[in-house]
Amino acid sequence: MVLFSLVATHADIDLETVAQLSNGSSELASAALAGSPLVTGTVVLATCNRYEVYGETSSTGDLEAARAALVSQISELSGVNERLVSQAFSTRTGPEVSQHLFAVSAGLDSAVVGEREIAGQVRRALITAQHEGTASSGLVRLFQAASKTAKDVGAQTALGSRGLSIVSVALDLATDLSDSADWSSKKVVVFGTGAYAGATMSLLRERGCTDISVYSSSGRAEGFVATRGGTALDADTLPAAVAAADVMIGCSGSDTRVEAEDLAKVRAASPQTLIAIDLALTHDFDPAVGELDGVELLTLESVRLAAPQEQAESLTQASSIVSGAAKAFEQEREIRSVDSAIVALRRHTMNVLDAEMEKVRARHGCTAAAEEVEFALRRMVKQLLHVPTVRARELASKGQQDDYVAALEALYGIQVEQPAAPAPAAECPVDHQDLRSETA
Repeated sequence: MVLFSLVATHADIDLETVAQLSNGSSELASAALAGSPLVTGTVVLATCNRYEVYGETSSTGDLEAARAALVSQISELSGVNERLVSQAFSTRTGPEVSQHLFAVSAGLDSAVVGEREIAGQVRRALITAQHEGTASSGLVRLFQAASKTAKDVGAQTALGSRGLSIVSVALDLATDLSDSADWSSKKVVVFGTGAYAGATMSLLRERGCTDISVYSSSGRAEGFVATRGGTALDADTLPAAVAAADVMIGCSGSDTRVEAEDLAKVRAASPQTLIAIDLALTHDFDPAVGELDGVELLTLESVRLAAPQEQAESLTQASSIVSGAAKAFEQEREIRSVDSAIVALRRHTMNVLDAEMEKVRARHGCTAAAEEVEFALRRMVKQLLHVPTVRARELASKGQQDDYVAALEALYGIQVEQPAAPAPAAECPVDHQDLRSETA
């Protein structure tokens, strides 16, 4: 089985394009499996600044067709021209797949280098795929190894120890733009009730902010504030809260956004400057609000440009951990890939042994002598298989498993077939719509 990935991130294309491509991302994995027999597994990682699709196919010969099938599905779901979709995504195969995902999970590829939120998003992407039945066994192992690598980086390096995240950097920028750095005196309106909104609430509390109101177009604000504190808003109370706010933060990515014209009317009599922080990939606030008098707009792009770089030593150490983990993962995959050949050789040898023993029993019956002969033969076969088994794993670790398989076919006529991937078990049900629309 062959792993591959399609990657579109903030590092290569603008965030508007990432947002357009991400439309329909919650439906992609299931649609891809249903639409093409070449795609045997899919996990989708869609965040505020990246859209990545991880897939598995049967052989390298099927890679191009499997990629084309995914591109076609993304185009259909997002409404973006298929040619543009193909150009927007870079394709990774072989060791590049694990190297990239492990770096992403560890926060090395984030807009805010070292941020820890991405590790949770990688973990939730796998849980969602398992719940929907789209994660193949190879992809499960890949994502589990990525999560372990992220934990190792967090435990063994100082990367991310300052608790930096997209939200924290955005709040730092807002502090710099404010007349006062005292968050305890600020009134804040948060749009959204997803994981990003929860992280925002926590960071606001840490900074001493107590006057926080929450609005959700889906009506989930009441339940959200019940466990996190704050005041729930609805469509009737939202305008007054925005009029009085010092800061409003968009984390929902819903279809309903604050238009510049509406905000201008609501804020017409407000004396204080409003800082609007739009952390939603699909924009909670009309970009034109930044042109209004008395409004300062911060976006994901603002955060990316302002994000500090982590210490070079920590980055080097983290990169070394990621590279080592990716190499170990690939070696394990190579070794696993030769298991079918080992099983085929053992089955062939044991079948020959069983056939000979049938002849012995037909001549001598089930006597002590026959049992002694069988015992001796089985011990001999076990010894004979030891070296070929060890050599198989040694060759696989060097990427030469195909040579071993070819030798079996040439010497013994053994045809090695790869086993079908077992259906993944569902675990930890997750509301995928929430993860897609209200987290970054």
